[in-house]
Amino acid sequence: MSTPTRARDTDTEQDTPPGPADGHVPHLAVAIVGNGFSGLGTAIRLRQAGEDNFLIFERYDDVGGTWRDNSYPGCACDVPSHLYSFSFAPNPDWSRSFSPQPEIHAYLQRVSADYDIDRFTRNQHEVLDASWDDTAQQWTVTTSQGVWTADALVLGSGALSDPSFPDVPGLEDFEGPVFHSATWRHDLDLTGRRVAVIGTGASAIQFVPEIAPVVGSLEVFQRTPPWIMPRGDRAITRAEKLLFRWFPPAQRVVREAIYWARETFVFGFRDPRRMGKAAKIAEAHMRRQVSDPELREKITPSYAMGCKRILLSNDYLPALDRDNVEVVTEKIVEIRPHGVVTADGVEHEVDTIIAGTGFAIGDLPISHRIHGRDGRTLADHWAGSPYAHNGTMIAGFPNAFTLLGPNTGLGHNSVVFMIESQIALVLDTLRHQRTHGVGAVEPTRAAQDAFVAEMQQKTEGTVWVDGGCSSWYLDQHGKNSALWPTFTMPFRRRLRRFRPEEYTLTPLAAARR
Repeated sequence: MSTPTRARDTDTEQDTPPGPADGHVPHLAVAIVGNGFSGLGTAIRLRQAGEDNFLIFERYDDVGGTWRDNSYPGCACDVPSHLYSFSFAPNPDWSRSFSPQPEIHAYLQRVSADYDIDRFTRNQHEVLDASWDDTAQQWTVTTSQGVWTADALVLGSGALSDPSFPDVPGLEDFEGPVFHSATWRHDLDLTGRRVAVIGTGASAIQFVPEIAPVVGSLEVFQRTPPWIMPRGDRAITRAEKLLFRWFPPAQRVVREAIYWARETFVFGFRDPRRMGKAAKIAEAHMRRQVSDPELREKITPSYAMGCKRILLSNDYLPALDRDNVEVVTEKIVEIRPHGVVTADGVEHEVDTIIAGTGFAIGDLPISHRIHGRDGRTLADHWAGSPYAHNGTMIAGFPNAFTLLGPNTGLGHNSVVFMIESQIALVLDTLRHQRTHGVGAVEPTRAAQDAFVAEMQQKTEGTVWVDGGCSSWYLDQHGKNSALWPTFTMPFRRRLRRFRPEEYTLTPLAAARR
């Protein structure tokens, strides 16, 4: 698989859907926001269904989404490669069982090119506003480079798109470099520097081992230690690659095996007591890799495994055991021009700060830009507790679909499976509208409320709420608005076809006939 040497500029392609010109507002059947797995997958399935009047609006300069933006050292997937890819576009050339970020990004670039999606993409088009017009039964989408109208709106921007910085007084006054792991400073040589890393989540455990050997000193500020399991990673052999290339059913079998094996993890999440055996494996992993008993005590979680995201690593724990690395568990209270001050009054002198503090998941920035029938934003409707019927459509926001929206995140399997399930619903909904003369569709309040209640009921008693921790799985009101709390196959069956009885259907307006 070749890696493109530059980002593609699709705005110069010929025979593409229209763009703003001479004051005319062009109209689309579907406007897609974001060009990661969700947006790209939707575009491919639309083309396969015979729909060519759509565009993807991407705020940056290339396909890839999360896997374009997160290019920090050591970035890799924690779902096995053969499962973390489109089912319709297998890649026989993965180099490892857990693929590194450059390979995933290159895979998405290749898929976009192979399915001729590049010419439907408008890079450097940040969506500033999308508003529903009830009379015209269409969305008006305003981007940084123009305005379009569209019959349907697909939000594929995802939850891991906007970095969240720590809310600490004085951060803006720090005189050295400050950056987030999702916007890595590749131009900054960290050799010999005194670095502070804030956060010990999924990103930090990957980049800390990469920078620890080169920095002068590294202070890792830990609020809550993660549970870390061994990472069963290995190189995929040349023989395996040849087999997958020349006999694709073999790779499909591997994919299915990985999928069903990971489905069994649900049993542990749904009963915290079952996590005991896995916790013992993690504790033994720590004892093998960390020699200092005082350090082991610092980094041993006090909550049930699975309450927070379980992390996989073979090199993070040894990195913490290095002589030039210190784990700081005192709360950060202030940042000064040359240091980080903790609650015990100590000022830790550093010259670089790296935030590994995740993303704005509970309050997605895009939700402040989407206006529904009543003119209020999606953020206003959600009021801190995101919701969507089947994790995909929202009452008051007709003909709008959110992919990897509320209650579609996973703690055990591949979100690409969830995305493809949602895309199937998007296409079947559009098909139903077309064949039945429906101009606007949205879930009924009753169906939406029932789904939200079901999600909360299925979350009760699970490790996510009874595991003794606070995590991004729960919103600011303590509700599970992020995770699909059970097996993924029922989700696929539920979204396989559009169910008219769960929706309010408005006939096509005369102006659109």
